[in-house]
Amino acid sequence: MTDTTLADVERALDRAADLETEEAVAVLRTAKQDLADLGSNPDVDEERRRDLETRLEQRIREVSERDAYDSGLGAAMNPAEDDAP
Repeated sequence: MTDTTLADVERALDRAADLETEEAVAVLRTAKQDLADLGSNPDVDEERRRDLETRLEQRIREVSERDAYDSGLGAAMNPAEDDAP
């Protein structure tokens, strides 16, 4: 049984905003697993747990998209007007 709480997951979610992409994704995925583990705990506020789960999934997508954009994919997908033919 894990000693992780919803507050711990929330802190990990907030902390990931300040991390580099790979580390942020690792922290978020660990938090997501911790949150899934909390799903079987009858003492956990299920509505808050589901809300955090949604926020985690959104943050993972944001970080992944940020990484894709930063690596140049975003620039290729959104060329500047002066580069257009």
